[in-house]
Amino acid sequence: MSSSYANGKRAFGFCDRTGFRYPLKDLVPQIENLRPNGLLVGRDVVDEDQPQLQLGRLRMADPQALRNPRPDTAEAESRRLYAWDPVGGGNTALGSRTVGLDITAVVGKVTVSTG
Repeated sequence: MSSSYANGKRAFGFCDRTGFRYPLKDLVPQIENLRPNGLLVGRDVVDEDQPQLQLGRLRMADPQALRNPRPDTAEAESRRLYAWDPVGGGNTALGSRTVGLDITAVVGKVTVSTG
């Protein structure tokens, strides 16, 4: 029993990706997700099957919910404004108000002499 396909040494085909002409024996199937996707492409333009695109192959669990969550009790304190004042040291919080956030700026002249 013989094969029903011809054995053409000089037969050519066209790449489904680039449209370039190749010898028919040099066209290979493009593989996606470990299966051929139906495209015949040249050996020089075939894409390697990416493991990142093999969805569902590995079981992954990424739960988002927390068991027994607790509310943020320091939310009000975290939204207060504080300033760093290494000279005056008066920027402290008292109860619901902040004391010592007086910021002043002075423009002056500085003369530097090197001797």
